[in-house]
Amino acid sequence: MNQSNINLLDLPNEILFIILKKLDNIDVLYSLLENIFTNTLNFVLTTLTDNIYSITDPILNQFCINILPKIHNNVKSLILDSISMEKILLAGDYPNLTQVKIFNFNETILSRYFTDQSPFRRIFQEQITDLILIFEKNFNEISEEFNTINLYTYVFNFFINLKYLSITGLFPYPFPHLNCRQSPITICLCSTLYKLSLDVPSLVDCYALLDGRLKQLTILILNIAMLNCRISNIYNMDDLPNLKCFSLKGFNCFIDSYDNKILPLLRRMLNLEELTLYFTVVNRTTFIDGTSIYNEILVYMPRLNKFNFGICTDIIIINNLIHRLSKDDIQQTFTNIIFQQVECIVTYSCRRGKCYVFSLPFMFNDLDYIGNRFPTIIFTYVRSLKLEDEVPFEHEFFIRIAWSFPLLEKLSIMNLKRQSSIAKKLNCDDNQLYSIVKFPYLTSIFFCDVHNDYVEQFLNDTKTHLPCLTKLTIVCNQLQLVTENFTRDRTRLNCINVKQLLNLGEPIINMSSQRYKLYEEFTKQYVELFGQTESETEQSKTNDHEISIEYDYGVELIQNYESWSASEFVEQ
Repeated sequence: MNQSNINLLDLPNEILFIILKKLDNIDVLYSLLENIFTNTLNFVLTTLTDNIYSITDPILNQFCINILPKIHNNVKSLILDSISMEKILLAGDYPNLTQVKIFNFNETILSRYFTDQSPFRRIFQEQITDLILIFEKNFNEISEEFNTINLYTYVFNFFINLKYLSITGLFPYPFPHLNCRQSPITICLCSTLYKLSLDVPSLVDCYALLDGRLKQLTILILNIAMLNCRISNIYNMDDLPNLKCFSLKGFNCFIDSYDNKILPLLRRMLNLEELTLYFTVVNRTTFIDGTSIYNEILVYMPRLNKFNFGICTDIIIINNLIHRLSKDDIQQTFTNIIFQQVECIVTYSCRRGKCYVFSLPFMFNDLDYIGNRFPTIIFTYVRSLKLEDEVPFEHEFFIRIAWSFPLLEKLSIMNLKRQSSIAKKLNCDDNQLYSIVKFPYLTSIFFCDVHNDYVEQFLNDTKTHLPCLTKLTIVCNQLQLVTENFTRDRTRLNCINVKQLLNLGEPIINMSSQRYKLYEEFTKQYVELFGQTESETEQSKTNDHEISIEYDYGVELIQNYESWSASEFVEQ
């Protein structure tokens, strides 16, 4: 082991804290002047669930007045929040600063600081080579004049020495996509750029980006909203010899898009060393397994040494005329893929078959439509999960889910089969039969085509603990039934923090007045049980506690339950 590569920061945080506590405060302060501590300064705290917190004003002021003026020469990288970035950047000259990462980026930052009149013009234009912009969660609420093409034009024109650009949103809020196909080739032309990470609307935009405007690009990371598309323009289809790393993440694509668009694109990347693929191919007649991946993709990439993937195949079974491959059958086809361990999930129903093959560790945020059979491993990165099966989900199944997906934030459930008679014993509000399922970070549940047992499973606090649930999507009648018309105390705790209630039932603007009154009563009862008690009414008003109720087509029905009335709803 090369001892010269080890430094103080390689020690665990716990040991560092012990060392610092033994030092005098002045010694600790002067240690901040060492280069080892000041090359990268992070002024943002990011939690496991991607919540963003800035340093408090008193501490920030001390940094800007007493520390940053003394160490600014050493700083090479800054991680900033848009609220405090101006104060931090004004605290020094930062002659060696080359990398900036900005959280909660918005239109105001763009118009104020990415211009020739910006007080940071010299730093941005002459020094910054690596720029990472992470948009604030409510970016959709900014003015309609904010145009993504204008943003990229600003960036490419203003940061003349840019080598690495990443523009994204925190999960689960992706940034609005750059539409390359409708923009001239000069929009995305940057002769210095070698690494690019973007969200684009369709696979066509990927073709547009790789049509010659970014010839020097070596790393391209794309999140694609729509993989099914018709390519009407004629794009340059030359090989891409400079591309060393490529990542393509999307959702469902039909077999035509996979065979005739994705595969030809990948085969142009002859010198690729790292590849990441994540999508679902639907309506195939056979599963995508290790043999097909090797013969159709990997054989064209002789220099590939790292391959992360999660590929799901959804096939149609006609008249049961298909040989049902097992998990072992699929895994045996990966003998030629030696990069890392591979897992798979294979499920069958009457008319469809699904095969999910993925590399380990699983590196993606989403995992769609798994059932009772899934490997006993921890999916550390998964934030969004969809469950679907024709076999009941029992209480033990959700215990496994909670263990395997410790950072889960969004959950969707589809299962019309009732739980077993043994599980019915759990319906007692004071059950002591099973341990409580705990989802400490779960904020959203979507009950889509479910038996009432699963609503009971999650809303009953003797079965499941949901301290962070803020969004609930459900059929109104099921909610009324499980909560015993909003009178059941056992369902109150898990719903106490819900701010958004999305009803999968009838939209209120089409209801008769009689039905409307029923929904009005439903809303009042929901608020009384989950929003506030009578004793909390005055406190609620001062805290501006709001609950919104929406319907499946996305129309917000209630902005504030205290002022809600029928006259507010107008048919569009």
